[in-house]
Amino acid sequence: MATSYKELVAQRDKIEKQIEEARAREVAQVIAAVKQKIEEYELTAKDLGLATTDGRRRPARAPIAPKYRNPETGEVWSGRGRAPKWIGKSREKFLIAK
Repeated sequence: MATSYKELVAQRDKIEKQIEEARAREVAQVIAAVKQKIEEYELTAKDLGLATTDGRRRPARAPIAPKYRNPETGEVWSGRGRAPKWIGKSREKFLIAK
């Protein structure tokens, strides 16, 4: 006798539930084993290739050379970020000669 559509769907649902339960059990076992090895060998995220930096959010950037200097105070500005008040609208007179 042929199996009906509804019976096949019910079988599929039952099998999918069994698959999910088996995966959850096995994943829990794998995680426990991995944690045990990490502890045993004192591994870090960097050792495992999971950390891209040395704990900071992003790699440190090299400092930028200043482009502008205030002749009165000696204060400098790289030209990046918010402009200091002393620079005003005319930046040419504050340019550092190269």
